[in-house]
Amino acid sequence: MNWFGQLVLAYIAVLGFGLIINIPRRALNIAGWIGTLTWGAYLIVQAFDGGVVLGSFIGSVGIGVLSNLAAHYKKMPSIIFNIPSLVSFVPGSQAYQMVRNFALGNYRAAIGFTLQVVTITGAIAVGFLVAELVNRLIAFCLLQWRRFKLL
Repeated sequence: MNWFGQLVLAYIAVLGFGLIINIPRRALNIAGWIGTLTWGAYLIVQAFDGGVVLGSFIGSVGIGVLSNLAAHYKKMPSIIFNIPSLVSFVPGSQAYQMVRNFALGNYRAAIGFTLQVVTITGAIAVGFLVAELVNRLIAFCLLQWRRFKLL
């Protein structure tokens, strides 16, 4: 599938998951765009052979930063934008293959898929941690800018 089709499907997936978990309707479009933009960043990392883990890290940093900006803009909690936007990055197929191979007794393959699941989810978690640091840095810089502008 080409990159444009993946971006369209990422938008639709975020909207669909947002409807399933019942986020407010006024947040759906922005959550869809956050998911689309971050999936685009993931695809760019993949195009430069960055790997799934680095792509998931970059995507989760983008989700964290953009969700915080959208939360301030819409005056809503950022988790409303985080959760649906993250649905594209969840390593579901690797988790399925891990369980399948364990059930079939293919332990070497199962361990390989387990490591993939752990590294991808770890990259997503560290990405959200870095995004929180970036958000605090942005807030600090804005506060300093306002303080010096008023003097």
